[in-house]
Amino acid sequence: MKHVVIGTAGHIDHGKTALIRALTGRETDTLKEERERGISINLGFTFFDLPSGKRAGIIDVPGHEKFIKNMLAGVSGIDLVLMVIAADEGIMPQTKEHFEILQLLNVKRGIIVITKIDLVDREWLDMVVEDVKNEFKGTFLENVPIHKVSSKTKEGLNSLVEDIDKLTDVVPQKDTTGHFRLPVDRSFSISGFGTVVTGTVISGKIREGENVQIYPSKIKSKVRGIQIHGQQVKEAEAGERCAVNLANVKTSDINRGDVVSVENFMEPSLMVDCKLYYLKSASRPLKNRQRVRLYHGTSEIICRVVILDREEISPGGEAYVQLRLEKQLTSQRNDRFVIRSYSPMYTIGGGIIIEPAARKAKRFNLEYIKELKLKESGRTENILENTIKNLSGRYPGKEDILKAIGKRDENIQEELEKLVKSGSVIVLNEGEKPVYLHRGFLDEKVKVLQSILKDFHSKNPLKTGMSKEEIKNRVFGSRIKQKLYSCIVELLEDEGKVKACGSFISLKNFKVKYTPVQKKIKEKILSEFDKEGFIPPKYTEMEAGCEDKGNFKMVFESLIDSGDLVKIGENCCFLSRDYEKAKDVVVNFIRSRGSMSLAQLRDELNTSRKYATIFMEHFDSIKLTKRVGDSRVLY
Repeated sequence: MKHVVIGTAGHIDHGKTALIRALTGRETDTLKEERERGISINLGFTFFDLPSGKRAGIIDVPGHEKFIKNMLAGVSGIDLVLMVIAADEGIMPQTKEHFEILQLLNVKRGIIVITKIDLVDREWLDMVVEDVKNEFKGTFLENVPIHKVSSKTKEGLNSLVEDIDKLTDVVPQKDTTGHFRLPVDRSFSISGFGTVVTGTVISGKIREGENVQIYPSKIKSKVRGIQIHGQQVKEAEAGERCAVNLANVKTSDINRGDVVSVENFMEPSLMVDCKLYYLKSASRPLKNRQRVRLYHGTSEIICRVVILDREEISPGGEAYVQLRLEKQLTSQRNDRFVIRSYSPMYTIGGGIIIEPAARKAKRFNLEYIKELKLKESGRTENILENTIKNLSGRYPGKEDILKAIGKRDENIQEELEKLVKSGSVIVLNEGEKPVYLHRGFLDEKVKVLQSILKDFHSKNPLKTGMSKEEIKNRVFGSRIKQKLYSCIVELLEDEGKVKACGSFISLKNFKVKYTPVQKKIKEKILSEFDKEGFIPPKYTEMEAGCEDKGNFKMVFESLIDSGDLVKIGENCCFLSRDYEKAKDVVVNFIRSRGSMSLAQLRDELNTSRKYATIFMEHFDSIKLTKRVGDSRVLY
């Protein structure tokens, strides 16, 4: 079923509320102050059934200049507008400002309603009609029906209702397949039920019992119940005004301007990149870093406009800007917004959000502006690739990409697979939670990695390679998970970019090469260990017997790196052959006898108690054995 939301717009006291009362039989001024003063302060909501059977929601917005922020909160979700102009006054300041706001928010359909015709004569009315036609020439209200009505006598109301019904037929169907979003315009508490929020669903659908999240606070909640026009329902979808009863949320936790959406979908931000249109009616150019008021959905936030591609924006001009906000905004790509001057307050412009979670941008950065133009173009594959490129340093999963791109996931997997197939994006850790990296990002990391390794090899020619852990922190950052890092190392090894050896990484073609002097030192060290067996020579004694102590240290460390020597204690190494023999002795002995004591290991290896102890403590540490009393058993 198609759901249509109709909004009113127009100057104060031009009869918007009276018109809705005449159409629906319901009162939208709910505050005592509103009824006493005869003006709308807050938003009014009601509905009426059209002749075709469709039910249309109606938002009555206040016309007074002081309450225009409430008007902005209401008009952002409407499908068509009733532009209300009183016959006795004609076009007035708020008529023009409301219309500018409608254009900025891309409202495309409407009907002009001239009210209070019972107060003027025919000649005056004809003059007002002509003035209205001239005012809206060249806009979306040019050539729309102009209805002359009296809410008091009911004259003209029937034909107005018929035209509203016809116009609702051409209103596009709302996006009910996307992620649920409800900008909150009111929140209150009902005894026995708890917190209730109201608003117009702008995308997706929500069902009773589903989990939701409130942004920007990221408080999680559950939908207890849903009402539409006072009727309890099981679900609400895009285009419907509804009230949602939320569990485990205090009224103080949620305010107008917050957004209720699905869990972990949206990313609040203090910066958004936009295309801004500056109104022709503005009295002076918009300066860089000028303080303004941003209106988006139902929120009002003070911010500064950083102009990215020019010095200032002239009236009637457009520019790419970054809005730097004083509190977080929860938005999505292609959302519309309006800005008003900080003080005195009047509408000066608006536009479209290109990047809802922007990084801080430098002015006149051609690459950044090029990126914004790409995002503005709306080409999914290019936007997706660019998003992955920007997110790669955070090692994003599909959920992170969806959050950044602000797009429903109906085609995202297909687009991701295309990018992977083309080679521009790499997918890792496919078995569990896939991570997507841009090829360019990885290529840059490889350049840094190879440069570091080249420098390392030149300074340490006898080391097998650089520690994997050190490379991880220096090249890929501490936030990368170990499993993902292992996947990257494996990929780079498969591609022939590096060589992994145990806990070390080296350049693909690197080999340890000993000089003739170093080769002699190596042979002497290995010979000493070979003679001694399980009572190894001491490092200090061997070093003292070598004249070239610098080379001795390098050669000795290289033998540990290469695995020729195995270090099992602070100053204790054994030949790899003897180390493996000791492991076999322990395993075989325990399997045949059930356990092994220090004395038994000492005797089996023909060593001292000191080295038997070192072996046993080492085998405990690698979980080969475990201590039970004074003996060891297999772990």
